[in-house]
Amino acid sequence: MTSLVPASFAAALQAAREAAGAQHYPEGALYVVATPIGNLADITLRALHVLQIVDAVACEDTRHTQSLLRAYGIERPSAQLFALHQHNEAEAAQGVVARLVAGERIAYVSDAGTPGVSDPGARLAAAVRDAGLRVLPLPGASSVTTLIAAAGLVAAGDAESAFVFAGFLPTKAGERDTAVQALATEPRSVLLLEAPHRIEALARALAALGERRVTVGRELTKQFEEIATTAAAALPAWLAASRDRTRGEFALVLHPLLAPPDDSAEGERVLRLLLGELPLKSAVRLAAEISGAPRNALYELALRLREDER
Repeated sequence: MTSLVPASFAAALQAAREAAGAQHYPEGALYVVATPIGNLADITLRALHVLQIVDAVACEDTRHTQSLLRAYGIERPSAQLFALHQHNEAEAAQGVVARLVAGERIAYVSDAGTPGVSDPGARLAAAVRDAGLRVLPLPGASSVTTLIAAAGLVAAGDAESAFVFAGFLPTKAGERDTAVQALATEPRSVLLLEAPHRIEALARALAALGERRVTVGRELTKQFEEIATTAAAALPAWLAASRDRTRGEFALVLHPLLAPPDDSAEGERVLRLLLGELPLKSAVRLAAEISGAPRNALYELALRLREDER
């Protein structure tokens, strides 16, 4: 994780105590804490405060979390950090539940970003809720919302702000291609994540989507952050243009499908012109071929126009 701020966070810790210290932090609750995805300064004041007052911190990687805490000037004994990751989440969650029942406050952090979003944490939160205990989320950095905010996703109608989070596609080529084919007909924006050693394979698969736009976010919030928008077909070439472009963590968003052009107005215009010169069926057939509007709809319109003339 790259820090672009001074090493000492003493002032931030003091601000956290002043801003968040007076709030209520119930015992016997799980605090799901979002942490920076690259820039240490993206931590929230409430997160800094909670990471100091909880009884223990469950971590995707205890070594990573210990380094993160020390970067903020928070010192915790190793015994107060314990591992909870994708390989032990179900079992470790029961241990968390037992500690919460005993009245402890427990924080959970993944290696970066918001737990439960392509990171461990979802099973833990479900287990805690199933036990009738509280889960308190502390929002913060997320590559999903970070990229969406920068991508300028605009579509027609109600689809403008809608998006689907697909996360990591299958690693096997055939399964990945099938997943991409399914995305080809998804009208909403689609958010994807990918690791550096698979980004070129994903780009080749997405190239099948042709002119559909893709915004790529590489190393988001870090020193060498790069955000670019290109046609899906051009994505492999964009990556190949610089060796650095295959390095780092990736978030990608497929822009929404463009709405098909509204052919009804053009169809009606052409139909009105042709009805003055041709029999009804011939006018409908030609108007449909010229405008692309549905023939059945044009035929019904032609009948109404003829009836109005009588």
